[in-house]
Amino acid sequence: MAFDASTMLTLTIALAAAAALYLVVEWRSVRESSLLCWSAGFATISVGSTLALLRGSGYLFIGIWFANGMLVAAHWCFLLGVARFTETRLSRLCLLAPLLWASLLLLPQWPLWSKTFLVANSLLVAVFTLYASWLLRLQGKSLSVGAVQLRYILRLHGLFYLAKTLPALLPGTLIDLAAFRGQIIQVSLVEGAMAIMLIALSMTGTVRYRREERIERLAARDPLTALYNRRALEVRASNLFKAVSPTNPGALLLIDIDHFKLVNDLHGHAAGDRLLIGLSEMIRALLPERAIAARLGGDEFVILLGGTSREVIEQLAATLRQQFQSTAALSFSTPEAVTLSIGANLFDHPPASLAALIEQGDALLYASKRGGRNSLQLVDGLRG
Repeated sequence: MAFDASTMLTLTIALAAAAALYLVVEWRSVRESSLLCWSAGFATISVGSTLALLRGSGYLFIGIWFANGMLVAAHWCFLLGVARFTETRLSRLCLLAPLLWASLLLLPQWPLWSKTFLVANSLLVAVFTLYASWLLRLQGKSLSVGAVQLRYILRLHGLFYLAKTLPALLPGTLIDLAAFRGQIIQVSLVEGAMAIMLIALSMTGTVRYRREERIERLAARDPLTALYNRRALEVRASNLFKAVSPTNPGALLLIDIDHFKLVNDLHGHAAGDRLLIGLSEMIRALLPERAIAARLGGDEFVILLGGTSREVIEQLAATLRQQFQSTAALSFSTPEAVTLSIGANLFDHPPASLAALIEQGDALLYASKRGGRNSLQLVDGLRG
């Protein structure tokens, strides 16, 4: 079946221009740099396809060399966008690859020039596209549905261009780049138009998912310490509580900074914030597996442990208190030592609620403060 090349190119121009504009609009709300790279790629395809129409008017140098060069440059932009999205640094060879294609300009034309040019052009497009698909593959199961679709579409698109080189190497194959003649060229025009639509939609879905993921992550985190906030803790605590049993005890540690107000009063609130951040980093570094840490507010923190024991709690509390006291003493001079009071509750059955468990920990915490601070008050609720 033959296709009218001018019609297909006009359709390609319209689709690529629309995709470029669509991605720019998305970028204005998301501010993801990969969108600009992908938009530039589609804009380049639109311009290149416009130049390709000039072949019919006899402008072969522009209509072939420049047009196909822009096709290579467009797929290089797609690769750059995927690299930005996956936070991958491209090698120098990838960055200089378009110059390798430009070196073909120095080659004289000969009877097999059209085939040679098509093979070189298709190989570069295939390499860029397949490499982009491979970069997405490295993200594993963390990819969104849109990103997975993009990965497979890029792979199929790259394999198509790789397969496109094979018929061109066969003797007797008709390839006339000047007149858009040859089954390979006609099929390429159709595949290109379809690929533009699929790639653009997948790219948009990919970035939208990342935006939603970031919003959800920010909503679950305390903005100062990056630990979970209370709302996120409540959501995640339920799974930990379900696993609690006599053979798999759980525990809650409620932590409060002693004399924190002195740091704020004597050294300023910025110093207090640094102390809170320092404590959160210590907690994160010492956190065992299957544990959850959160900042409840102010200078109060909570740790939920699964599969734990009295010995683990005591060791964790002792290490945390020692590290924190040493750091606070070196960083801030205060009349009273800045230390940690900890209330801990060990249990072997799921609690009635997280709020009830925190309330019990709160009572233990203040028992620690009444007992002189800088200590651990632990209630062993295991039913031996």
